[in-house]
Amino acid sequence: MYREYNFDTRYSSYSRGGNLEREKDTKIIINNEKIILKEIDIKTETIKTGLLNNAEKSKTQAKGKNGCGKSTLLNLIAGINKPSSGYIFIDGIDIFKRKNLRKEVGIVFQNPDSQILFPKVSDDIEFALKNLKLENKNERIKNALKKVNLSDKEKNDTYNLSLGQKQRVNIASVLAINPNYILLDEPTTMIDSKEKNNVYKIMKQLKKDRKTIIFVTNNINEILLADRILILENKIIKHIIKKNELLENIQVLQECDIIIPDVIQIILKLNESGKSINLEEWTINEMIDEIVKVCNS
Repeated sequence: MYREYNFDTRYSSYSRGGNLEREKDTKIIINNEKIILKEIDIKTETIKTGLLNNAEKSKTQAKGKNGCGKSTLLNLIAGINKPSSGYIFIDGIDIFKRKNLRKEVGIVFQNPDSQILFPKVSDDIEFALKNLKLENKNERIKNALKKVNLSDKEKNDTYNLSLGQKQRVNIASVLAINPNYILLDEPTTMIDSKEKNNVYKIMKQLKKDRKTIIFVTNNINEILLADRILILENKIIKHIIKKNELLENIQVLQECDIIIPDVIQIILKLNESGKSINLEEWTINEMIDEIVKVCNS
């Protein structure tokens, strides 16, 4: 039995608070689906629903309490964890039957030090390129470092870098391979505010470059970077919400014990006072500009 849910493919979305847990043999399909997880069981960790990333040029964010299965979700998609039952498809192909999955899916972990292997920045990025037998290594390294604004660090020692710079090197290592899917597991947890903003800028540019990004966070304000948000509870994807429908799903967030992001709290207060603003990027700066326009008018 198959049930089909059609959403606007420009966004990553929520089903208006609907429960996405389905019985066995149910498959969730979204227009132009890219990633599907079906009835996954990895020992005691279960994801009982299909996950989909239905559009290029999109960002999907997974949110939930510690232990709810967010990192497990990314590890499954990346092929790091193999389920004891179930299927994982990317672009219609079972990931465990694909050759060179790493060319299609890259992952960056929470701890910047966990992926740094070599003392030189260039050597660290080159390692995966050699393993995957990719050509134009020097050009790939230089382009990747340029994208993360670390061109001047190519010959530097990795142990002299800050945690934020190391995380950008890790991202560059993924970008050098040029995968279509980029998974980020709490990439800003251990870095300072300045470096967080650097990572945010990289993510926004990757979206413009038509990369699909799935990232995990415990920082509630980071959910506004995504086009859609997945809420996980007890290893189950419970809700999928479009960013532009968050205001309509406040009750869902509250029921899941998720704090309302600062920008949304301010918008709700403005609405209570009879003032309305329209946001596209949902950033503090954009909100301030819109509030000034409303006040001036």
